[in-house]
Amino acid sequence: MSARCPACRSSEVESFYEQQAVPIHSCRLVTSEEAARAFPMRRLELGVCHACGFITNVSYDPSVQDYRDAYEETQAYSPVFRTFMSDLARRWVERYDLHGKEILELGSGKGEFLVEMTRIAAGRGIGIDPGFVPERIAPEDAVRVEFVKDYYSASYAHLEGDAIVCRHTLEHIHDVLSFMQLVREAAQRRDGVVVLFELPDVLRVLREAAFWDMYYEHVSYFTPGSLTRLFERVGLEVNDVELDYDDQYILIEARLGSEAIPRTDVDSPSEAVAAVADFRARLADVTTSWRDRIRKVERSGGRVVVWGAGSKAVAFLTTIGRDSGIQVAIDINPHKHGTYLAGAGQRVEAPAFLRTYRPALVIAMNSIYLDEIRGALDDLDVDAELAAV
Repeated sequence: MSARCPACRSSEVESFYEQQAVPIHSCRLVTSEEAARAFPMRRLELGVCHACGFITNVSYDPSVQDYRDAYEETQAYSPVFRTFMSDLARRWVERYDLHGKEILELGSGKGEFLVEMTRIAAGRGIGIDPGFVPERIAPEDAVRVEFVKDYYSASYAHLEGDAIVCRHTLEHIHDVLSFMQLVREAAQRRDGVVVLFELPDVLRVLREAAFWDMYYEHVSYFTPGSLTRLFERVGLEVNDVELDYDDQYILIEARLGSEAIPRTDVDSPSEAVAAVADFRARLADVTTSWRDRIRKVERSGGRVVVWGAGSKAVAFLTTIGRDSGIQVAIDINPHKHGTYLAGAGQRVEAPAFLRTYRPALVIAMNSIYLDEIRGALDDLDVDAELAAV
């Protein structure tokens, strides 16, 4: 134990998982197979903090990360995800009476969620994200929202909102304590500001040995407990913390607190450490099982594809090996079609490609999309086995 925890500054960080070469980006659009296979790689080494339960990549090098160009992370082409996104936006607007209010979103991506919140709230919004693409925002929505194409930092201390929203961004931040201190300072600028975050739950990842959910861009991994303790550490009082999206995501809601009593209804640091032990015990079997399943299909003359050409696919394929035999990844996002998976090299195709490719096995990179994918396969008259990681 030598690394220092970015969440609590403890030195009680124990390494437990290593991959010697993983792509530095897994959502970057790569235009050739050669470039994909030559994509920059770095070491992934995850460590768990025994003091607070936070997990981080202790080998992380922030200098190699760049989200400004050709970064395609959105899930909003999925009807399942759009429904969840709209329901969450409405829930937060109604719960915190954000009607007519201003919303500040940190790490707003392509802007879909902020646009949805401002539509429902009939309010205004400011989003900041280095990967923002102005052309994705409809003119009728652009009158309510403003976007800054940059990383959030102290340089944007002047930005304010009645709600500060941050979805699927904190896991990309290395120094999470300093980042949350900036968030707290932003929350102090108005009365009654609510802080609303969404990010993956690592307890599920650990307990399921879901190695496909561990990749370089995600330098920070939270349990509900470690996230709650981080919020409390910077002076934010947690109103609610829960799991959603098939228990994959943590939703946490907070306001500025004073002398707040720490929550005890969340997991303890020891539970995170125990989940790490579960991960270690199951990892080899889970990895071997997927390799064997893919080889069995290929030995019988069948083809295998992955559905979902994002971070999970890149982590899955680079971990089980470039020689897995899988040649194609399917995605419904048209901006990905004709590109290649970073590090792994598979070409990304639209679902219609399967009409002629005729796979025997389709591996869904997220089980929540199984019904959606099965419906698409039926529409294409593709009679393939469908399984989820």
